[in-house]
Amino acid sequence: MKRVVVLLSGRGSNLQALLAAERAERWATAIPARIVAAISSKPQVPGLAIAAAAGVATEVVESQAAASREAFDAALLAAIDRHAPDLVVLAGFNRVLTDGFVAHYAGRLVNIHPSLLPSFPGLASHRQALAAGVRVHGCTVHFVSATVDGGAIIGQAAVPVLASDTEESLAARVLELEHRLLPICVRSLLEGRVRLDGGRVVAEQEAFDQLAVLAV
Repeated sequence: MKRVVVLLSGRGSNLQALLAAERAERWATAIPARIVAAISSKPQVPGLAIAAAAGVATEVVESQAAASREAFDAALLAAIDRHAPDLVVLAGFNRVLTDGFVAHYAGRLVNIHPSLLPSFPGLASHRQALAAGVRVHGCTVHFVSATVDGGAIIGQAAVPVLASDTEESLAARVLELEHRLLPICVRSLLEGRVRLDGGRVVAEQEAFDQLAVLAV
């Protein structure tokens, strides 16, 4: 059985979506893996309670306690590697990782970002989308690279932007799509139907079709 470690910094709703997929009986939604650990950069966040309630090992590698970015990443890397993961998923993990850390997990480190990359990387993506006046917004699962939110795209999902949308209403609709998209991407990666090859995503046709934009 493949092993997944999830990194988080907050509420843990995407972790919850992965846990539901881990336990799903339907082939189309189940992921062929165990989530073996949830590691947070902050103590006492809701995501840790979700993991503990599901029987998943939890750990805090507190970013504010580290003397430097390099020291934090070294401690985080050691915590992750104790669980020997096949895949590491950043699910609301609010840290920019060093190049050495990213290289250590090349091809098995993925992130979910709340925009249709390459548009609106970084923080406040929903606010950026509304300010730009786009008509379509969404989320992206991508491999993590040395460039923030710049790694090869695995899958995307989209929603229309409504004239009445606020930052909060748009964020809520995109979050629903995140919960659908992330398990699909994780499943495809763990089954080897999607992989990173020379900085590009290579996908079998069936997997590619599943990872195409999910318009709602």
